[in-house]
Amino acid sequence: MTFADNLKRLPAVDGIEKLELYGPDGRLTAVLENKPGKAGSLAVYNHLLLRHGRIDAAVAREGLELFAEHTADARANPGKHPNIDRLFELAEGNQALTGKVIPR
Repeated sequence: MTFADNLKRLPAVDGIEKLELYGPDGRLTAVLENKPGKAGSLAVYNHLLLRHGRIDAAVAREGLELFAEHTADARANPGKHPNIDRLFELAEGNQALTGKVIPR
């Protein structure tokens, strides 16, 4: 399946302004805003957090599968897709992120 196909299966994010991601120490590590070009990443991360409550190594690998063809592009071009790069780091490490949805 393509990324676009996967997005159709994920919960809608229309009511979300942004998603804040927190590291194991409770510090804010990233913010995913609901805006053009970023809503797909927001949908993937929101889905993972709804389903699992946190994003650890196994959940990050699931997220990389959802990003489909963009995962290969991110691997070939580090820095081009920071939200996918974050999942690579989580998939290879021992840390986990939690999140907080900020509604519109």
